[in-house]
Amino acid sequence: MPQLPHHRPGRHHPGHWRAWLAGAALALWGPLALAADTPRDKPGDKLAPVRAHIAQKNWTAAVAELRGLNDVASADWHNLMGYSLRKGTPPDHPGAERHYSEALRINPQHRGALEYSGELFLLMGDLPRAEAQLAVLDKLCLLPCEEYTDLKKAIAAYKAKR
Repeated sequence: MPQLPHHRPGRHHPGHWRAWLAGAALALWGPLALAADTPRDKPGDKLAPVRAHIAQKNWTAAVAELRGLNDVASADWHNLMGYSLRKGTPPDHPGAERHYSEALRINPQHRGALEYSGELFLLMGDLPRAEAQLAVLDKLCLLPCEEYTDLKKAIAAYKAKR
């Protein structure tokens, strides 16, 4: 059983509890603890072709593929549509924001939509909204998660340029 981290009385290090939780989760659930939130690219994943277009930075093809699927009940569909619209040339920030908002309406804990909407808010110069998304991710990610780390780095880079 993992031990609680040692620290001086009266001082709390915010990373200690995360490290302890990560160790406890791995001890209890093994690899399933890490794979629990990664449903991507499993057999029959209808969004796999969209992800392939995104990996190639072919935003027009990704949007066309998404429009063909028209899976408006899916938070993942809206997240990928928002991402593709945000990255496209020219970028469609209002469209991206609408899709991220819909993804989060469907699934308020959608980590990808939280990260990407935070990045969009930075592009729009709205630091407080980006930081709000980071705060939500901080509460959602029991183990260190890529979405939290990436948005935190983006916010730090944004602040460094100001």
